[in-house]
Amino acid sequence: MDRTHSGCEIGAEGVSFAHIPLHLIFEEPVTVRDSYGGIAGIVALQAHHLKPQTPSDTLVIFMHPMGIMHYLPMPIGLAMAGVHCLSAVSRYPNNDSALILEKVCADLGHWVRYARNKLGYKRIVLGGWSGGGSLSLFYQSQAVRPRITHTPAGDPVDLSGLIPADGMLLLAAHVSRSGTLTEWLDPSITIETDPDARDPAWNLYARPAPASAPFPADWLAEFRERQRARNRRITAWAQARLVHLKATVGPHAEQAFIVHGTMTDPRWLDPTIDPNDRVPGTCYLGDPQLINDSPGGLGRYSTLRSWLSQWGLDTSNADGPACAADCHVPTLVIGNSADDACTPSHTHRLHDAVVAQDRTLVTITGATHYYARQPEHLKQAVSTVQGWLQARGM
Repeated sequence: MDRTHSGCEIGAEGVSFAHIPLHLIFEEPVTVRDSYGGIAGIVALQAHHLKPQTPSDTLVIFMHPMGIMHYLPMPIGLAMAGVHCLSAVSRYPNNDSALILEKVCADLGHWVRYARNKLGYKRIVLGGWSGGGSLSLFYQSQAVRPRITHTPAGDPVDLSGLIPADGMLLLAAHVSRSGTLTEWLDPSITIETDPDARDPAWNLYARPAPASAPFPADWLAEFRERQRARNRRITAWAQARLVHLKATVGPHAEQAFIVHGTMTDPRWLDPTIDPNDRVPGTCYLGDPQLINDSPGGLGRYSTLRSWLSQWGLDTSNADGPACAADCHVPTLVIGNSADDACTPSHTHRLHDAVVAQDRTLVTITGATHYYARQPEHLKQAVSTVQGWLQARGM
């Protein structure tokens, strides 16, 4: 079932394009209630079809695990350049508290099939921007080598029949949600339920600070190991808690919890770590010390199942480099040299892991994560994507 209506946007220096809202509704077996409202067993998705006047048989589908990308610079910029785009949204719009990546992968599969069967596009290119990069690789891996039948929590999920994409864009992308959160976890937290219980020896924002930039290599190595150890402690607790709830309440029992201290990456204070042109002392959300415990920090709220699916370092199925081993289609990787969210090591790890013979790596010098107030940088990125697509007949 779908419902559409159209509008129109015209770029000052671009072509006109229709901005068409879409809705896609389907049913699936009722299991755990992981979003508020709606009819149990019915999933309702939204998307915006950015359709230039010039016909094309190629569609770039953007999907972030939880983000809504309709009005972000890249999809709009591509549409203004004549590239047909679909900005698709998962069942978890702007809220990843209970997000299950396997279900997001299924949602993306419904949009790919809709684009082929209903919209009539012959070729599909996945636009993996930021967190959409590892999602796109996860989708492609399952499409060409289906193997996952259950979530990390043991719940059944149907990822059969996914249609492989014909091309891949990895734009300002990180390696995975689990890997990124782990690099940002505050290792000083010693009691998960008490945000004040912190070891000052590993509290990056303590006064006085336990170390100063440039951070010593041995101190940094221990810091990273403590971040991984904290992730694994939370994972072990979530697994044990879920076993207990299933045994005492029932198979669909669930629990929510708060993860304190999730924005503590030494890279934000030390520009010699994974160096690029970012501004020291800031992160893509602002002041990292304030964001570390604010409501808007990454992974602040979670459920047991969601943690295992998207945040658990050893449990999540959506590891970008691992999934890239199944990516044989032409792939363009774009990194932004002033990005303070997805730094060069992530860009290069993704590029190096893609097995396609046709793979391209481009860096947009001076560009930030969102191209905020950077029209010339955005123009360069759009031109890069447009030229890459045209060179491959897409």
